[in-house]
Amino acid sequence: MASSKPLLADLASLGVNHVPSNYIRPISDRPNLSDVEMSDASIPLIDLQDLHGPNHSLIKSHGIPEDMINTILSTAIDFFKLPESERLKSYSDDPTKTTRLSTSFNVKTEKVSNWRDFLRLHCYPLEDYIQEWPSNPPSFRKNVAEYCSRVRALVLTLLEAISESLGLERDYIDKALSKHGQHMAINYYPPCPQPELTYGLPGHTDPNLITILLQDQVPGLQVLRNGKWVAVNPIPNTFIVNIGDQMQVISNDRYKSVLHRAVVNSDKERLSIPTFYCPSPDAVIGPAKELIDHDHPAVYKHFTYAEYYEKFWNRGLAKECCLDLFKNSTA
Repeated sequence: MASSKPLLADLASLGVNHVPSNYIRPISDRPNLSDVEMSDASIPLIDLQDLHGPNHSLIKSHGIPEDMINTILSTAIDFFKLPESERLKSYSDDPTKTTRLSTSFNVKTEKVSNWRDFLRLHCYPLEDYIQEWPSNPPSFRKNVAEYCSRVRALVLTLLEAISESLGLERDYIDKALSKHGQHMAINYYPPCPQPELTYGLPGHTDPNLITILLQDQVPGLQVLRNGKWVAVNPIPNTFIVNIGDQMQVISNDRYKSVLHRAVVNSDKERLSIPTFYCPSPDAVIGPAKELIDHDHPAVYKHFTYAEYYEKFWNRGLAKECCLDLFKNSTA
């Protein structure tokens, strides 16, 4: 059954009791929910309070107030509760648009749909994009702009620490990104009548540099570790930090991009808000020369981020990482 409604939320609101055929995964590519491990202390909780203090090497204090977190989550859900006609003002299936509401992943190229709607926003520099963001709910632009600015400050702090951890100058990664880019998605996953048949998003790595993920209190995120999917259940007022593909390239494989997926459930809607920090499209990305030597040859070619991003969107969320297309033939 294909729906005439472009957005999943409006299809789901009709009270469907089975998953339409275009959402059903092949048997070999289903979530296998009974085989998922629960997260434990092996996913570290990091407190940034001592980043510049005497306990620097021990490094939760991420600097984003609890009330701001609550505000952005409530603003996001308010947007998805707007009337369909109001939400559709932002609708587009063109991945090159810098502000767009859409569904699944890339409806133009994919064979199987994903159980999510999403609003995707470019948000750095703010003044270049804020006027094209939704104007409803009325506080949307103000609340999202404040949140984006705070998350960007958190990212820049993390990038300095990661540069240092690699033995690079503190500003190395900052400078490698050219003019920088920042995108944000608000992912809305309606309740799904048959969650074992589909995904919110199938397993993938993020094409950007680093992702800061805010979740509501409904589980759904899973990461692949040692060949097993592990549920990363939400902890209030914390963020998940995901290493993306560009960090794997710059670090010449010292840091690994995280394979992760979103599963859905039958009784609760779920909201997640990832911030994708990335190079600007013109930035030329490659392994840091300080991390290349006889024992560690350059694993990747140099490429522009625009080249990488285009490949990522056009090939869909294929199982293997997009990085494989940019490896040196000797790697």
